[in-house]
Amino acid sequence: MRKGLIYAACCYSAWGLFPLYFKALQSIPSLEILLHRMIWAFFFLIGVLALRRQWSWLLDLRHRPRLLADFALSAILLSVNWFLYIWAINHDRIVDASLGYFMTPLVNVLLGYVLLKERLNRIQWIAICLAGTGVLWLGLQTGHPPWIALVLSITFGLYGLLRKTAKLGALEGLSLETMLLFPFAASYLGWMLVQGESVFLQVETRSQLLLLAAGPITAIPLLMFAAAARRIPLATLGLMQYISPSIQLILGIMLFQEQFSLDRFVGFIGIWIGLGLYTLDSLRFRFLERQSE
Repeated sequence: MRKGLIYAACCYSAWGLFPLYFKALQSIPSLEILLHRMIWAFFFLIGVLALRRQWSWLLDLRHRPRLLADFALSAILLSVNWFLYIWAINHDRIVDASLGYFMTPLVNVLLGYVLLKERLNRIQWIAICLAGTGVLWLGLQTGHPPWIALVLSITFGLYGLLRKTAKLGALEGLSLETMLLFPFAASYLGWMLVQGESVFLQVETRSQLLLLAAGPITAIPLLMFAAAARRIPLATLGLMQYISPSIQLILGIMLFQEQFSLDRFVGFIGIWIGLGLYTLDSLRFRFLERQSE
């Protein structure tokens, strides 16, 4: 249990600190950062699989075309989520990105209702309505919906839904996704290098090394997450997931001086109250479940 809590805290803290990493690469276009992230994550994960001699699952894929199709879709959703997150950070929209990950648990509940026909109780409906009111308020204040937060939460919610139904472990699943993305990323980056459109060879050595580090920086938090999920209850893991967007929000406001007006704060409050109700309801359900065991 203690190890699980440490793994979860480290994992979510690392994800929360990602803005510091991507801000250090701000001189590099977001698309090129994404391509490097795909490529070096692929090589790092291949190395991990080789060390663990964990290849048998690849042989099973020949007889599971549906699984390959599901992971091809999840890889696309993941790449869209990664790109928009990188773009948001490098265009001073960290607060908007943090909002997306605050909203993700409620988007997951809504997707479960729409796509998996899961039932929602009254408190969950109230939570979703409060969050929806907060999103509507933010849209009215800015003249457009908070599209960055909505796209991040929806793509990550759909990604999580696919990973929930497609049965592969965290390491194998991410490895398969990077295997599917690698040919496109390597081809596109190679074409950019030939055309002289890549800035990789033009930036300082520090930025080049940071790009090469994208592999372990991407994969290690996910492996810690998988280790935490095996050791602590999902309810505890769900509560700790708010560490990540909370750190992002603090960094956006305190370190990078992004605007956070009273009007935006009101919209966030609606979403936070919805999250609070949802979390309390989840804890209540978990308590009743234990009492009945």
